[in-house]
Amino acid sequence: MRTTARHVPEAVLFDRDGTLVVDVPYCADPRLVRPVPAARAALALLREAGVPTGVVTNQSGIGRGLITPEAAAAVNREVDRLLGPFRVWRVCPHAPEEGCACRKPAPGMLLDAAAELGIAPERLAFVGDIGSDVEAAAAAGAASVLVPTAVTRPEEIRAAPVVRRDLVGAVRFLLAEQRGAGPGRAA
Repeated sequence: MRTTARHVPEAVLFDRDGTLVVDVPYCADPRLVRPVPAARAALALLREAGVPTGVVTNQSGIGRGLITPEAAAAVNREVDRLLGPFRVWRVCPHAPEEGCACRKPAPGMLLDAAAELGIAPERLAFVGDIGSDVEAAAAAGAASVLVPTAVTRPEEIRAAPVVRRDLVGAVRFLLAEQRGAGPGRAA
């Protein structure tokens, strides 16, 4: 499925694990944080264009008792140190079975981030690596770009309106919308 760009994103939000940084399940140690290869370059393009950035992340390890809120915050500070500063952070600490309104694919964190940024949700773009990221963006009315990883299921790739191979490709797609470039499946 293809979509037509309706607008220029006024902010771009990113998933954390698997998108900005290498996924370490239930990471509680900031020393294990490693940016994905294209993260710095992609964020630099956005910052150079004056587009605010943020992070929206499910951290169910907190709700499951596998990591403490303090450990998760320390990991987030390291991500911010390595790749930030980010204008907004949203973290869902709930386990999936808690049924909260913030855990992706629910739109709660994206809507809250948009409110903090003073931007209508449909003026956001969200970049992630799995289907729940794309679903959260759709539920919030935001644009999305899927950047698949080894854990992305084939059906998630097929269902995503926009797919790019890496973060730089995702950001170039979003910034190209400013110049009126059309949509696409893969770069």
